[in-house]
Amino acid sequence: MTDPNLREIIIDILDEILEQDGYLHLVLNQALDKYQYLSKQQRAFISRVSRGCVEQLIQIDAVLGQFVKKPKVSKMKPAIRCILRSSVYQILYMGGVPDSAVCNEAVKLAKKKGYGGLGGFVNGVLRNISRNKEGISFSTLSEQYSMPQWIIDLWENQYGEDKTKEMLSALLEKKKTAIRVNTSKISVEELRTQLEDQGIKVEKCPEISYGLYIGDYDYLKAIPQFVQGLFYVQDFSSMMVAHVAEIKKDDYIMDVCAAPGGKSLHAAELLQGSGMVEARDVSDYKVSLMQENIDKSGMKNIRAVKWDATVLDEASVEKADVVICDAPCSGLGVISGKPDIKYHMSREKQLELAKLQRNILSTVWRYVKPEGTLLYSTCTVCQEENQKNVEWFLKEYRSFELVEMRQLFPVDGTQDGFFYAKMKRGK
Repeated sequence: MTDPNLREIIIDILDEILEQDGYLHLVLNQALDKYQYLSKQQRAFISRVSRGCVEQLIQIDAVLGQFVKKPKVSKMKPAIRCILRSSVYQILYMGGVPDSAVCNEAVKLAKKKGYGGLGGFVNGVLRNISRNKEGISFSTLSEQYSMPQWIIDLWENQYGEDKTKEMLSALLEKKKTAIRVNTSKISVEELRTQLEDQGIKVEKCPEISYGLYIGDYDYLKAIPQFVQGLFYVQDFSSMMVAHVAEIKKDDYIMDVCAAPGGKSLHAAELLQGSGMVEARDVSDYKVSLMQENIDKSGMKNIRAVKWDATVLDEASVEKADVVICDAPCSGLGVISGKPDIKYHMSREKQLELAKLQRNILSTVWRYVKPEGTLLYSTCTVCQEENQKNVEWFLKEYRSFELVEMRQLFPVDGTQDGFFYAKMKRGK
């Protein structure tokens, strides 16, 4: 089988994400599945350039804006725009790739995409950037950290300039893969040994005994233990939800916005075969994702159910010992893992999500038994979705009291931005 042109694959990936509003993790995973026969190094090159272009898009476009007066980046042919963006990323961020090779391959791609007449333009722009890259500078935090200005303004208003810069820097760090060991099937040490025997790098998670970080692997589906359901990919901060919920034997747990089911499965494991977890979400697709993960886990004390969290289920009122409400959110705490989130989100959408979260909370609290627990969480660092929503809830529903509230911030690729609040219902 003839190997395809790796850079052409990257251009096709970027076109689908940046020109057609595709989602990075879905488009990239589909491409990597399609080209499983490529070597680990080739697949890593595709992944790094594709992700890197999305992650550094604002900065890359700022660089192009400094060297190309006409046409503006937004007015370029989509294929040429993708070729230039991917090439600039390689020139600025990948020292092991010769600039001359990047320029030559870009010209070839322009011709292959039907724009041979623009080959000289592409070549001139990239060689000019290559010759002058040491003198490139950025005038704004938005360009420096490749973050939309509205997000920077919001964070500076809520957390100050220093904390904002700390978060911006952390979100550009390479994200480590955090996993939760399925201790119902294998011990932490046994899994660690099996992974290390495959050449996979394994590190302990400081706060969660059954959490690990893994690296130096090709792709997850090539790891037998992942396929067998011996571990799940789940960030440490996300693990904290079930970890702090004080789940007891025989508890009935409801996870009302559960897909793809990581927190629900975690809760089921903590029940050690007893009780029941009802994992709910709004669509058939999301329920199918949960069911797939449930089937892989082999656990019997968990079921997937289709239900809209904004609609009251009278049959479930005061039925649950613990309700987990990991509400739909802006996702701005997980940008390091899903960098395209920052382009899909807006301030208006974020405020609408904060309203939706209140709507959900005003419904699902009724499922909590007297003396039961409501665990509210999001994967963002925006106060309207987090602290302010909890403050509102406690004023509206005075039968609940706050037990614990914690805002986690992004940290050096090891921790996502995440929020949780544990609230107890009175008798």
